[in-house]
Amino acid sequence: MVGHNTLQQMYKEMVTARYYEERLQEEYLEGKQPAFDISAGPIPGELHLAAGHEASGAGVCAHLRDSDTVTAPHRPHHVAISKGVDLERMTAEIFGRETGLSKGKGGHMHLYDPEVNFACSGIIAQGCPPAVGAALTAKKRNTDDVAVAFLGEGAISQGAFLESLNLAAVQELPVVFVIEDNDWAISMPKERVTDVEDGSRRAWGFDMHGERVDADDAVTVYEAAEDAIGRARDGNGPSVLEVQVHRRMGHFMGDPESYRPDEDVERAQRRDCITRMETRLREHGFEEADLEGIREGAHERVDEAIEWAKDQPEPEPEATYEDVFTNSPDDWPERPSREVTATDGGEE
Repeated sequence: MVGHNTLQQMYKEMVTARYYEERLQEEYLEGKQPAFDISAGPIPGELHLAAGHEASGAGVCAHLRDSDTVTAPHRPHHVAISKGVDLERMTAEIFGRETGLSKGKGGHMHLYDPEVNFACSGIIAQGCPPAVGAALTAKKRNTDDVAVAFLGEGAISQGAFLESLNLAAVQELPVVFVIEDNDWAISMPKERVTDVEDGSRRAWGFDMHGERVDADDAVTVYEAAEDAIGRARDGNGPSVLEVQVHRRMGHFMGDPESYRPDEDVERAQRRDCITRMETRLREHGFEEADLEGIREGAHERVDEAIEWAKDQPEPEPEATYEDVFTNSPDDWPERPSREVTATDGGEE
């Protein structure tokens, strides 16, 4: 049974994530229209939004604490918010400001907050090996911390995912792999790129527990995650959990979605996990005024974070050469130059 406070917290995180992305969408499009220019505006580069995925992040992360590790893919904002990532510094990072989580150098696909053990990456299935490593660390330290790796259904045939499943199973590690199935692997329908309809079946080949949640309902996700995360915390090994979600926007901002039938877009708009959650809350005695109060608080928090981020300074150009692996320490000897013999390109 999900408690009153948990329901309220999950709803708060879901509406925060939805409004956050709606506001990012507005900011991102500034200066990029009428002809779409990906390099223009206050948020240059790509932006991948997770509207329609909110139930997954809220339902899973409700069981986690700061010491647990979470890795996310290139569509990370809803998971980051539910894990407790600093919203202001995350926003500053997305805007490329020096007060961002990584001094504005990582952008929205490479968020990193060690205060709550959260990281994400734009490389498909890249978060699985680090999550397994965090789980192995927890086991060797004899703690009951767990790790959770979020990934999309298009990533379940990647070697990084399958090798991570194998190591997690062999070592009986406290890690949960959460597959967010939004039916589209970028521009390909799932059935064209994946040999299984239910991605949680990937667990079967590794003698691992697998379960699918067919509805993007935060309460149902919460209940399934409670079992999987509880199993990991108790030392009973890893699990795979697949959650049906719906992509309400394109793969990335500016995606014309010419590959996607109109009826699929309409279906995703109708099946809104936030509307479903509001129905749940009303069944538990929440009044409309209660819901409106939560929404207003979430909107105010998001607006403040965005305004704060936009007021932050941009990094100095010289900062490009800081925090990179290629720079040698000052006391290292200079590498000797290699002599190059000039040739005229003629015959030997």
